Amino acid sequence: MTGPAEPMTRGYAWLVFALSFGLLLSDYMSRQVLNAVFPLLKAEWALSDTALGSLSGIVALMVGLLTFPLSLLADRWGRVRSLVLSAVVWSLATLGCAVSASYGEMFLGRFMVGVGEAAYGSVGIAVVLSVFPVAMRATLSGAFIAGGAFGSVLGVSIGGVVAQHLRWRWTFGVMGLFGLVLAALYGVVVTERRLAGAGAGPSAARGTGGSVRKLLPRLFSSVSVRCAYVGSGLQMFLAMALLAWMPSYLDRYYGLPPDKAGLAAGVFALITGIGMVGGGLVCDRLGRSKPHLKWSVAVVCSVGSVILLTGGFQLPTGAAQLVLIGAGTLLCNATAGPAAAMVMSLTPAAVAATALATLTLANSLLGLAPGPAVTGMLADRMGLHAALRVIPIVSVVAGLAFALGRRHYDKGLVPVPAEAVPPTKSELPT
Repeated sequence: MTGPAEPMTRGYAWLVFALSFGLLLSDYMSRQVLNAVFPLLKAEWALSDTALGSLSGIVALMVGLLTFPLSLLADRWGRVRSLVLSAVVWSLATLGCAVSASYGEMFLGRFMVGVGEAAYGSVGIAVVLSVFPVAMRATLSGAFIAGGAFGSVLGVSIGGVVAQHLRWRWTFGVMGLFGLVLAALYGVVVTERRLAGAGAGPSAARGTGGSVRKLLPRLFSSVSVRCAYVGSGLQMFLAMALLAWMPSYLDRYYGLPPDKAGLAAGVFALITGIGMVGGGLVCDRLGRSKPHLKWSVAVVCSVGSVILLTGGFQLPTGAAQLVLIGAGTLLCNATAGPAAAMVMSLTPAAVAATALATLTLANSLLGLAPGPAVTGMLADRMGLHAALRVIPIVSVVAGLAFALGRRHYDKGLVPVPAEAVPPTKSELPT
């Protein structure tokens, strides 16, 4: 029993967003800090690029395999409890990575990081969207998911500096402790009872009840929603490959030490996050009167990223190359907000976390897991520079998927009952 719902205020809604965003920062700081110490692990343990890529990919693989069942469980068991437990698991696992004595122990630690992070993205965004207006979905989705890029910035940048001055083990220790502190704060401040006062109904906080089984087939029932999953996942392949390998690229081809390579790569991750927020804002603005334009935004971002990144990696090292890569990075994951908004409009609200878990599953199995790992395997065979010239081709397929989804969009839309719509911005109490 959680007691009667407490009224939702605008300030509390933004506090929920801030704390959920903070935990997502911790999630990706723990996930991406590894990339900052790739050169150090490669030298200390004599690892191949394939082995390094697997340490990054195993996290995304576990997220992909477990996000759906754990998100479904969260819809039933309670989203707040699920979020706090997830954060505790990935933080403790990150601390375990700090004391790893071999590749095998590090791999096990990263495995558990993936278990802890599996459902956070989908459940966290479902909580955030439940306390804000429907008209802000793409903006909030893009801003929330951009926490992954900003967390990557902090993880890679801080990790590189800490590793340079205190050795690589401290990088994992700092990230793990940060996550535990945030998990404790979230558990105290965000409550199931307050979330139930958002106006979206008790399912926003506690779950959805017995109708879930009947609603699950709707997760894949339309051509458009399947296209949104595929397009988003393939764009994530490109974005995560760049996030994972830019520190090594800057180390090998620009001669930067780990701290400077981490800071420079952090700039590219920051650009990715800006693109994700911008993509959501543009999507919401254009989609108010013409919803189909949301798909057009995704198509333009996909096509633009492949052109800019392919052109950038064809150039020799230098300022012109970095400018083109930066422009391509801005677009490569700007599809995240539009894709989440599309999925939310194409699936029932009662299984919101599970629908977003399905999107996370697609992002993980098509993007986060294979992106760093496949790039590492290609780098072992043709060199890292050549590998990064090849991988942008996935965006061509992503663009085609979004274009097909746009064509069938009207057939898959789900009507939104008035009682299920959260209050508008002006209706939230102050």
